[in-house]
This record gives sequence, structure tokens and C-alpha cells, in this order.
Amino acid sequence: MTGTALLALLSIGTIAGAHFLSKARWTWRAPRIGIALWQALGLSWGIATIGALLGLALLPYGKGIFGGMPGMFGDQAGRLGTAHVAALLAAISLAAVLLTMLGYAVVRVVRARSRHRALLALVSRSDSAVPRGTLVLDHPGAAAYCVPGVRSSKVVVSAGTLELLDPAELAAVLAHERAHARERHDLVLLPFASLRQVFPQIRLVGRCLDAVELLIEMAADDRARRHRSPRELATALLRFAAARPAAAPSGTLGVAHTGHMPVMARVNRLLEPEPVSRSTRFAAMVAVPIIAGVPLLLYALPH
Repeated sequence: MTGTALLALLSIGTIAGAHFLSKARWTWRAPRIGIALWQALGLSWGIATIGALLGLALLPYGKGIFGGMPGMFGDQAGRLGTAHVAALLAAISLAAVLLTMLGYAVVRVVRARSRHRALLALVSRSDSAVPRGTLVLDHPGAAAYCVPGVRSSKVVVSAGTLELLDPAELAAVLAHERAHARERHDLVLLPFASLRQVFPQIRLVGRCLDAVELLIEMAADDRARRHRSPRELATALLRFAAARPAAAPSGTLGVAHTGHMPVMARVNRLLEPEPVSRSTRFAAMVAVPIIAGVPLLLYALPH
């Protein structure tokens, strides 16, 4: 029973951790560490929740999850009572739903990108004002986004963006979009987007996705300012916010959030960076493998 109880407590603990992390601001100073913490929390929640249900189902065998599975298959679940069977079905159902929705999210994004790439082939053009490989859309509105891909990624800007930004600001925006492509931030978002599809009515899930989206934008900002002046990107973000750009197409990653607060948060950290303390960085880096790995260790603990 000890392992099952610990897994249940860990499941609840990850929910509480997500609540506090969604409100944390120190992660803005180290967005990559914040992203890693979010990934560890999400993975830990799934493994711990499914594990707690499996542990409850396998209690009659008294050998934990890894030890109880062979016994259950050996006697064809003969020791399981009604409550144990219900727990087993709940564990299988939850795992199936999470994996199915993740697969559905992947398929949906791939299809959306494929359609958008086909559209870009028809309506986009090259332009001497942007580096080779960057596509330009003849649209008066402000738009800049990345279409990630396995073999190649596309960076797209609108004609309105070319008029809105000066060359230095445009270069900073393009560096930001290339950062999204290199670090494959689209893959970071997929599990959280699929989780929101599973639990659309739970506000915490929406806050988690919003927090991760903001952190990947900040991570791309950090990579862009390795090559461009932070002020160039900051002024570009402000110009985009004032121009009220439309949302980026489905399956893509845009340069600016439509919300006022996220844009100003990014601008402020670009102009006045505050590095995270070594102790906080070390503690977070140690916490990531612990949070992600402990549930699996509890699977092997005799219950």
C-alpha cells in the first residue's frame, strides 16, 4: 500500500506544483529551466496518476506494480475484486486517452502544417529585403511566424511587417523565429496542448499551456539576443503589439503574444535582464530528474 499511497500523493503534489509554477515569475529569468520543470511535472503527473490506479488494482498481489503484473496475468486477474478491476480499467482508460489525444494532436498539427506549406507555395514570394529562405506574404497586416518541420522549417513574414520594422528590428524578429525552429519549441507545446484537449474545462490546464507558451517565447528571445541587440527585438515586439497582429496560423509559432502583459514582460526582461541565482538554478536542475524519475522508482516498490 505504501507505493500506491506515495504515487497518489505525488500525483496530487504535481497538480499543486503546476498551480504554483503557473504563477511563478522567477522562471522568466531562466525560461529553459522553467520549460524543463514543466515537462518533468507533466510526465510525473501522468506516470504517478496511472501508477496509483495500477497500484490500487494490484494490491491483492502485494508485490507492487512491476512485481504484481506477472501474477495478474498468470492467474488471469483471479484475485481482483470489483474495486480493483475498476481501478485497472481506469488506469488503462486514462493511459489510452492521453496517448490517443497526443497522437491526435500530432496528426492535426502535421496536417495543418502540410496545408499551410502548400498554401505558401502558391502565395508567398522571396524578397531582397529578407535573408534567403525567408518567405514573404503580400499582406498589409503585421505577421511573422515559423512553420516548423522535420526536414526544414520555414520563416514567414508579411509585407506589412517589412514596412513596420526597420532592418535591424526585422533581423531580430527573424532570429527569434529561427530560434523556434532550431529548438523545436513546437514539440514542447504538443503534450500540453493535447492535455488541454483532454481536460478543456479545467482552468489550471489552460494556465499551464499559457505559461509554457510564454516561456518558449522568452527562450527564443534569449537565443535571438545572442546575435542581435536586445533593444532591437524589444522595439520590434512593441511595434507588433501596437499593430495588433492576427493570431499565427494553426501549427505555427508566432513572434508576439496578443496579450499586453506577456509582451511587456518579454520587453522588460530584454531591456533589464535579471539572471537567476546559482542556487535557484542548481536546485531546479536537480529537481527536474527527481520529479520525472521518482514515479518510475515507485512502480518497483512492493506495495
